[in-house]
Parts: sequence; C-alpha cells; structure tokens
Amino acid sequence: MTSTSTLERTAGDRLTAVRWTRAQWMLLLVLCTVLALDALDVSMVGVALPSIGNELHLGTESLQWIVSAYVLGYGSLLLLGGRMADLLGRRRIFLIALSVFAAASLLGGLVDDPALLIATRFVKGLAAAFTAPAGFSIITTNFAEGRERNRALSIFTTFGASGFSLGLVVGGLMTALSWRWTFLVSVPVAVAVVILGLRYIPRDGAAGQAANGEQESGHDVWGAITLAAGMLGLVYTLVAAPGNGWGSVATIAGFVASAGVLAAFGVIENRVRHPPIRFSILKEGWVARANLSAVGLFGSYLSFQFILTLYLQSVLGWSPLGMALALLPTGLLVASSAPFADRLIERFGAPRLILTGLAALTLGYVLFLRVGTSPNYVTDILPSVLLLGVGFALAFPSINVQATAGIRDAEQGLAAGLIQTSTQVGAALVLAVTTAMVSGHGNAPEPGAAVNAAAMLEQYRPGLILSAAVAVAALLIAATPRLSPGKRREPGVQTDGRPEDSTTSVEELAELSK
Repeated sequence: MTSTSTLERTAGDRLTAVRWTRAQWMLLLVLCTVLALDALDVSMVGVALPSIGNELHLGTESLQWIVSAYVLGYGSLLLLGGRMADLLGRRRIFLIALSVFAAASLLGGLVDDPALLIATRFVKGLAAAFTAPAGFSIITTNFAEGRERNRALSIFTTFGASGFSLGLVVGGLMTALSWRWTFLVSVPVAVAVVILGLRYIPRDGAAGQAANGEQESGHDVWGAITLAAGMLGLVYTLVAAPGNGWGSVATIAGFVASAGVLAAFGVIENRVRHPPIRFSILKEGWVARANLSAVGLFGSYLSFQFILTLYLQSVLGWSPLGMALALLPTGLLVASSAPFADRLIERFGAPRLILTGLAALTLGYVLFLRVGTSPNYVTDILPSVLLLGVGFALAFPSINVQATAGIRDAEQGLAAGLIQTSTQVGAALVLAVTTAMVSGHGNAPEPGAAVNAAAMLEQYRPGLILSAAVAVAALLIAATPRLSPGKRREPGVQTDGRPEDSTTSVEELAELSK
C-alpha cells in the first residue's frame, strides 16, 4: 500500500504546472534560436536558387548541390557530432560549431565561385551537425525528466519546424534585396547567440565523464566517417547518373562503392562494444516507423520546395518577394502551432497527429499536380500551401516525440540522434532522386534560359509526382500496425507519446494505492 505522503507528492508532481527560472528560459531561447537558424538556412537559400543560378550561370544539378551539400553535411555527421559533444563538452562544441557556422555564412555571402559556394554550404551543414545533438543534450541535462523536459523538447522541435517553414518567407524577402543576403542574414544572429550562450549555457564535465567511453568505443568515429563517405558517394552518384548514363561504368561503380562503404559502416557498428547506433533499437516502440516517417516528411517537403521555388520564379515569373507572400500562410501555420504542440500531443497522442499531418501533406502534393502555366493562386496554389502548413505543423513535432517515446532514459540521446540523422540524410537522398528525375526527363532547363513555360513545367512534373509518392509511402508506413510491441517503456511516457499524467487523475492514483 502506498503511503499518503508518497501519493500526495506523486500527484503534486504530476499536476503542478511547469515553472522555469529566467536562466532556463534564456537557455532554451539560445538553443531554440540555433535550431531555428539551422532549419531556416535550408529553406531560405532554396528560395534564392533561381537568382543564384542566373548570376553564377548554374544548371539544375549544380543548384541542387547548394541545398544537398548542407543537408548531407548535417545528416551524415550527426553521429560524430553527438560523440564529440560527449567527449569534449556540450557547451564547448556548441559554441565552437556555431562560430564556424557564422564564419561560413559570411564567406558564402561574399564568394562568386560556385565550387566555393557549395563548399561553404557543406561546412555550414557540418557545423549544424555538431550544434543540433549538443543542443539536444544540453536540454536533457538541464531540464528535469518528465513534463518539464517534454515541454522543453516540444518547444525546441517546433522552433525547428517554424524556422524551416518561415525560411521560405525570409528567403523571399532577402532575395528581393540580393541572394547574398540569404547567407549574410544568419551572421549577426549567430554572433549574438554565441554571446548569449557564453553567459547562459552552463558548463559541463562531459569531457572527463566520457574518457572511459572513448576507450571502449574507439571505432565509433570510423563508423561516423564511413556513414558520411557512403552517403556522399550515394548522393553524388544519383545526381550525376542522368549525365553519365544510368548504365555507365561510372554510375555502376559509384553505386557499388557506396554500398561497400555503407556495408563497412554496418560491420563497424555491429562489432564495437558501445556503437553510436544500436540497430536493435529500431525494433522498439515506434522508433523504426518514426524514422521512416521522418524521411518521408522531410524528404518530400524539401524536394517539393526545391521544385516549387523554380516553378514559381522560372515558369510563372514571380519575384522572390511575391513568392514569399504567396507561401506566408505555411510559415504562419507552423509558427503559430508552437505554443500548442505539446498540448495537442498530450490530448490526441502523437500517432494520430502523425497520420493526420502526413495525410494533409499528401493531399497538398496531389492537389498541386493540377497546376499549369497560368494558375489561379486562390484555387490552385493556396489550398496546397495551407495543407502543407497544417501537415508539417502536426507531423514534425509529433514524429520527434514518438521517435523517443517508450525508450529508456539512457538511450534517449541515441533515439534523438537517430531521428535527426534520418531526417537530414533521408532528405538529401530524396532530393537527389528528385533532381535526377528532373534532369533525366529530357534536357533540364537552365535558369534564365529562354524556354517554353509549358515544356519547363513538364520537366519539373516527375519531381512533383515523386514528392507525392514519398508522402504516400510515409503515410502507409505510419498507418501500419506495429507487429511486435517494444518491451521497454520509459517511466512517465506512454507508447503513444503522451505523458502518463495526461491520463491519470488524483482520484485514480488514490484508487491504485489501495
């Protein structure tokens, strides 16, 4: 029988509202701003692609690398970034990586050489690969487990979704001045956050605590390196395949080499004593489905955005500012959902929101397939814009919550790193396939070239169809019943992503204590 004092304390802990100090709010602001800045950079630069292509004389394949270089550097080194944060200290890694991000942003806004521009994007992705896991770890070590941490993580992930969606609008505004401002605008923000971070991010002793772990799992760095090399080779092969020929020696050799390197990654991860990825975690709870849903969500959305920006500016001749205003509803819907994301998850459960969000995304993509060379914004474009906003606002935070629901606290970082890796690497792969389809569908139109609008739209249509197909696949995966329930569940968290206190009242606790 549970004692009265224990019961009262448990009930009080469950029902007490979350109250944070000013220092905690400032810490969360620093971390959320950086995550939003990372996401903002992906979509903001995407809006500037036509302008970059016109000024630097780049084709579709080269423009794709401006986007892919960032998300690939981000996704492929997340595992290494998380490991380095554990070894060298989360605060130190976070601030150093953010400083590198600011420097690369400044350089990217000043260069004229396409290769150097793409290189700066890759460096920014690498920096984000270190700030993201470090930021997540700082939250989990500075906010108490349970409702307080759940709320902090919900705000954290929603900031990321908001940054990605609002990047379309900010990118349009910046490109109206010059495409270079889509790079330069991040510099003062990053510098300001570094200054705030020096004051509000607590010092940690991660370096000393991880020393023994490095001796036990020294091969994990090689795992991260082989993963990055394998994904780089795979994406490059996909992008170059239309030009080289799908049956050419270069294409076949690229696929074989990439598969070999990724196989080596699998061997390394299975042999080290404490690998960054324990593959058996995919069998637990919603982990596998959440990661596949993340690939479908972010991959389809990023690919759709890539084609949408080219369509609106190159086919319809819209200005960057006009496009920003047209896409504003998407950003507003995602941003306005931030205060309510954790409440929606508590009330309806993450799985329902994931299904609803992916269904809205799929419908938005399908409706957009109707567009022609003279669409009506209200009837042909706005419905898709609204559906994409609703879909991303519901699905993105819910997938992140569900990816860690039911996982023990000791492996929360692993589950979080895995979902971040799936999001970024999956997006890079889907975007690479999309670009390959567009480039392989006849002669891909070059930005600024005098081509027929209808012919250009037909070049992009296969990519639009692929985005819809990827979203449908993600929806089907999310709707598939779990065949074998996970055996482990984190105390205080249900397998549907809702905290236990959202369904347990004081009266129920009293009844259970008898």
